[in-house]
Amino acid sequence: MRQKLVAGNWKMHASQQMVTSLLEKMLSKQAPSAKLLVFPPYPYLSQAIQILAESNIGVGAQDCSQAEDGAYTGEVSATMLADLGVSHVLLGHSERRQYHSETDASVVEKAKRALAAGIIPVICVGETLAQREAGETNQVVSQQLTPLVKQLSLAQLQKVVVAYEPVWAIGTGLTATPEQAQEVHAFLRSLVAKVDKALAEKMLFLYGGSMKPDNAASLLKMPDIDGGLIGGASLDADQFLAIGKAAE
Repeated sequence: MRQKLVAGNWKMHASQQMVTSLLEKMLSKQAPSAKLLVFPPYPYLSQAIQILAESNIGVGAQDCSQAEDGAYTGEVSATMLADLGVSHVLLGHSERRQYHSETDASVVEKAKRALAAGIIPVICVGETLAQREAGETNQVVSQQLTPLVKQLSLAQLQKVVVAYEPVWAIGTGLTATPEQAQEVHAFLRSLVAKVDKALAEKMLFLYGGSMKPDNAASLLKMPDIDGGLIGGASLDADQFLAIGKAAE
């Protein structure tokens, strides 16, 4: 059975005081059996890693560079993240695709860098509202995931996590119904199954898009939804842990 994973993407929200307060509050409460993971902004990774060092909560980064090192001002490499002790990295988030012109090809290259550094890539895919209304959801997520499946080896794919985040449900308060989310998750798993059925059965597929304590249980009971990539609710310890409990 696949262990559920609940990951919190803090986006560009943090301060030293907030990181300490939020994480210490999480640690003061009973942890769920589901795996928990937080993605702080770059400046607070070391702080988060230090606070969570003796816990079962992992720390991931929100992005990494396509380059190994060199004259790339403002970039952070996967090897640097590994040196800090980061376990996961979020790649291909729709906000990165929209505001930083990231492509499916660049996401694959970043995934290769992360894997080479021993970091688990969490690959985001998802459609816009216009694409969903046009009936293009499967086409869009297939275009986003297929290059990864084709270009990574089976051994590499065994370490990949996929997050389905319908763009129209990110930060909008809108949420895909459990049935809508399940349909896409099942389709994504079927794409991986074309490469290797055993791999598809083991791979984690997370749902992201306004998951909150009041809708988490109904989403997480779907057979192909293995956890959540949480935005706003991950900035509240009680809400984040409640989602973690729902994943048990």
